[in-house]
Amino acid sequence: MKLLVRDVPPRSAWALEQAGIHPLLARLYAARGVQQPDELDDALGKLLPPELLLGANAAARLLADALAQNQRLCIVADYDCDGATACAVAVRGLRMLGAQNVRFLVPDRVVDGYGLTPPIAQRVQALGADVLITVDNGIASVQGVAAAQALGLKVLVTDHHLPGPELPTAEVIVNPNQPGCSFESKALAGVGVVFYVLLALRAELRARGAFDAASQPRLDALLPLVALGTVADVVKLDANNRRLVAQGLRRVRAGAMPAGMAALFRAAGRDATQASTFDLGFALGPRINAAGRLADMTLGIECLLTDDATRAQALAQELDTINRERRVIEGDMREMAMAMAESLFEEGEAPPAAVCVFDPDFHEGVVGIVASRLKDKLHRPTFVFAPSNAPGKEHELKGSGRSIAGFHLRDALDLVAKRAPGVLLRFGGHAMAAGCTVAEEHFEVFEATLEQVAREWLDEATLQRRLDTDGPLAPEYRRTELVDMLSQAVWGQGFAPPVFCEELEVLSQRLVGEKHLQLKLRHQGQPVDGIWFNQTEPLPSRVKLAYRLDADAWQGQKRVRFLIEAAER
Repeated sequence: MKLLVRDVPPRSAWALEQAGIHPLLARLYAARGVQQPDELDDALGKLLPPELLLGANAAARLLADALAQNQRLCIVADYDCDGATACAVAVRGLRMLGAQNVRFLVPDRVVDGYGLTPPIAQRVQALGADVLITVDNGIASVQGVAAAQALGLKVLVTDHHLPGPELPTAEVIVNPNQPGCSFESKALAGVGVVFYVLLALRAELRARGAFDAASQPRLDALLPLVALGTVADVVKLDANNRRLVAQGLRRVRAGAMPAGMAALFRAAGRDATQASTFDLGFALGPRINAAGRLADMTLGIECLLTDDATRAQALAQELDTINRERRVIEGDMREMAMAMAESLFEEGEAPPAAVCVFDPDFHEGVVGIVASRLKDKLHRPTFVFAPSNAPGKEHELKGSGRSIAGFHLRDALDLVAKRAPGVLLRFGGHAMAAGCTVAEEHFEVFEATLEQVAREWLDEATLQRRLDTDGPLAPEYRRTELVDMLSQAVWGQGFAPPVFCEELEVLSQRLVGEKHLQLKLRHQGQPVDGIWFNQTEPLPSRVKLAYRLDADAWQGQKRVRFLIEAAER
């Protein structure tokens, strides 16, 4: 592991300090590309205007007409946390804006697969819908959209995934990544796109005289859900997304959130008044996702939709139970997958340029998580496959992939499809995460072709495991109040949480819980506690460590401790 120190442009850091930002935060923000204080202004008025999002105004007119005619709306959602929050935002928002008849439908991960398919379109029509609205999916659903329109449905696609070579023929498409869209925030999550459509619809209804600026519905009540979906989907936290998340967190901390979110905080044992992006990404997000992985995402959506605190608590507890089951399945799969991956190369050798593993006993609901764990361990683009349990699809394998910086996974799949025609039955995704389906008989061809692409695209520098850090921590910043200050800021994908690094003296070390290294370190002349989770190998007496700041409570006293991330070898 090579520990690198981010560059801190002095002019930017100075400008931020002069604006009254704490010197430590000013340094951290400047290192992440923030140049001016207004980039950190999270006021709602600073959000990019909805009219800049291609299709948003057309979507608003379509929906306003549908509301005027009391048409029946049906939302087709994806089965992850982004899809669930996008669905909840759509249902709640449309009802706030006057919709009388809104339903939703979530495809089954196993039976239906991803996106709007012709069978899903038929089910929506059978529900009596007039307008079909996709959230967090649809941009690749060429056949599904055509089938829906053939059945007499109007189709509004709201999505954020990268489009394929052919766009669906939907009445309206809203997607910042579609051709011709100049919207600056290409990183909007699916839930962010839906929120923007609702903002545009409110403006359209205001123009039609449904209400004025003073009496219009307060859509900002939806921001806690927008924040949850944005963080959980691990999209880049550009300035616009950071504003959405900051606004959502502010309301969560004040207790202004849906009953289901409050119940999920309690089920996870987290304090909502101190809510952070970490809580959204690692406590609430996984519990929502667990429903889509192992059960039915309807549970997660119902939890986010209910206003009944008792029902919310029951649903949150059910989601927590499912998540515990997910952890057990994931743990077993991760061990198996890691052993299989390590069998691909000899000890002391480098892993292959790309890693693919499959086992008939793998569960398709957790392949993405396991792929992420393997990618982190091996620092290679990784796909994990499981057999499909869909009726009539037993010969198919469903794979989920995760990538490393410098290797665009969806583009790689596109090249695999061209080099090995017919091997990929379906594929889609982003640069860092993608999914695909292959026939079991073609698994080895897929594996070999992907590995060849990876060998061509990846150089030694990209394959070198590196960690960007924020350099040494001044001793005066080793205080619990600064830990609290850092935890309240918005961090995430593309705006990494602070990680400091420097050479430290190891005063003592011992294993706790058989797999964690508990440390006593000397930092700038002073002793400080440290812990390195899932690390059993002892450290030398002096070593360069990367660490995050944490506050540990012991006997009523809060103390700073270092959470070790890596050591330079």
